[in-house]
Amino acid sequence: MAFWRSLAFSAVLLLLIHGAHCFYLPGVAPQDFQKGGQLQVKVNKLTSIKTQLPYSYYTLPYCPPSKIQDSAENLGEVLRGDRIENSLYVFKMREPQMCNIVCNIKLDAKTAKEFKEKISDEYRVNMILDNLPLVVPLKRNDQDSTVYQLGFHVGLKGQYSGSKEEKYFIHNHLAFTVKFHKDVLTESARIVGFEVKPFSVKHEYEGKWEGKTTRLTTCDPHAKNTVVNSNSPQEVEEGREIIFTYDVEFQESDVKWASRWDAYLLMNDDQIHWFSIVNSLMIVLFLSGMVAMIMLRTLYRDIAKYNELETQEEAQEETGWKLVHGDVFRPPNNSDLLCVYVGTGVQFFGMMLVTMLFAVLGFLSPSNRGGLMTAMLLLWVFMGIFAGYSSTRLYKMFKGSEWKKVALRTATMFPAIVCAIFFVLNALIWGQKSSGAVPFGTMFALIFLWFGISVPLVFVGSYVGFKKPAIENPVKTNKIPRQIPEQAWYMNPVFSVLIGGILPFGAVFIELFFILTSIWLNQFYYIFGFLFLVFIILIVTCAEITIVLCYFQLCSEDYLWWWRSYLTSGSSALYLFLYATFYFFTKLEITKLVSAIFYFGYMLIASYAFFVVTGTIGFYACFWFTRLIYSSVKID
Repeated sequence: MAFWRSLAFSAVLLLLIHGAHCFYLPGVAPQDFQKGGQLQVKVNKLTSIKTQLPYSYYTLPYCPPSKIQDSAENLGEVLRGDRIENSLYVFKMREPQMCNIVCNIKLDAKTAKEFKEKISDEYRVNMILDNLPLVVPLKRNDQDSTVYQLGFHVGLKGQYSGSKEEKYFIHNHLAFTVKFHKDVLTESARIVGFEVKPFSVKHEYEGKWEGKTTRLTTCDPHAKNTVVNSNSPQEVEEGREIIFTYDVEFQESDVKWASRWDAYLLMNDDQIHWFSIVNSLMIVLFLSGMVAMIMLRTLYRDIAKYNELETQEEAQEETGWKLVHGDVFRPPNNSDLLCVYVGTGVQFFGMMLVTMLFAVLGFLSPSNRGGLMTAMLLLWVFMGIFAGYSSTRLYKMFKGSEWKKVALRTATMFPAIVCAIFFVLNALIWGQKSSGAVPFGTMFALIFLWFGISVPLVFVGSYVGFKKPAIENPVKTNKIPRQIPEQAWYMNPVFSVLIGGILPFGAVFIELFFILTSIWLNQFYYIFGFLFLVFIILIVTCAEITIVLCYFQLCSEDYLWWWRSYLTSGSSALYLFLYATFYFFTKLEITKLVSAIFYFGYMLIASYAFFVVTGTIGFYACFWFTRLIYSSVKID
């Protein structure tokens, strides 16, 4: 049901975007709590930046409630591996509690091994209170400020003093701090912060175990004996008894509910981020200005010179791009495939543009978990109509007649390749019993979105596009192809294509670092304003570098520009994948083969999508450019 609600909600957003300021987004409406009101802490997945494989909280033998209940999750949450469930951690608003016993467990060989594996892989426990994720506050050494890490470690490895043997210790005592903002008039309060300090404590008690009423000697509020350090840690070994406890204190805060996410979104050194973005922006704008100036001056001179030619003899003596006017619009080899890739690129471009607009306007707040991924999937589905339209418009210009075949390939080729990679990765994750594996129900929903909505929309767009009059070329195409003269080494297709991808990649690689960090190091990314600026710079850069290289190619009397224009800017995807490889070896600590395959599999999908988008931008820029210059000169 959560998925269908998400689908309906996203459809309403697409149709009624102008009225979006009138309502709260799901899961982000404020909730008021009276003193003594019940606060239910929910548990989410276990995460590790070393394995990248999430697991459900109760895959470890933590204290389970009598009945484990799953919270409703949207499509994006399921694909992210979120598994939100209830827990035994229950607070009362503004009523501090000390040394509350959750439960005790006795480790056998299997459970001890499970805890040790998760501690060794540096897994973190994630919890949620009033839609706020649990964070661990850490003081910076160099500055008088606090940074926050999402979740707390399951445990840690260490040695006893005087021993070199490495032991495993579990964090079994949690000191929670709930920050609230109180309404002076109503005395109600809203939660604005949820923090924890984890400790490892070897709890002791006298007499028999009497459940939650057992009086601990290591944590007794009556004797003013509270947990403040991990000097006597709880070791993880077969046969050991572990007692899970927690404290909770409440702190009044001046932070208002609307600003409670600010601390989460300012986790990185924002000065470096701002400087890098502005630096990149200035460099690319300077280069773009130079390119635009050179192109305008050169083209203006060329067109003026060609239009001044009066005699046929002068025209025949002239060399340059005008000589190939009879071949420049000749349909390329594999024109059907080019149409398919252009249509897919339009689909992705539309998805990215609208997603960023939603994000800039604040609709895709991190508080709406999974909202970004859900929105991207649904927008990609609905953009199928533009994919079909653009592919068949181009196909008809190439004098094609089998538009249904092109429509089918547009609707299925890219998704089929992505699905093949996705199924392989999902099978590997299933083998690891990770919650990141997409369940069958969600898989069926994705297939339905593809074949039930996207494919029909592609055919609708294709039908409309093919019914429209064909695009007329500004010059006629000769029946016999012109021979292409021998080209200089720097005009070699492979060399020029590889050179062309450097500038578009340079426009985004700094922002790419922050995006990769947010995805693979489990941090929030919310600087969508800058990302939108970078996206605009990327569009301009792709267009201009493709136009420049296309102009040089035509001046060399090489008219095979169709595919090269697509590949020139699209080659930036190769640099993106190489950078992702560099990032893997320099920033990540992944050691497991499955995790490495998982990383490179998804980065391959991302690079392929980037190739399709940037290639399409370059193609349309070159398409517009060639039509413009050949319609501006007199052709005898």
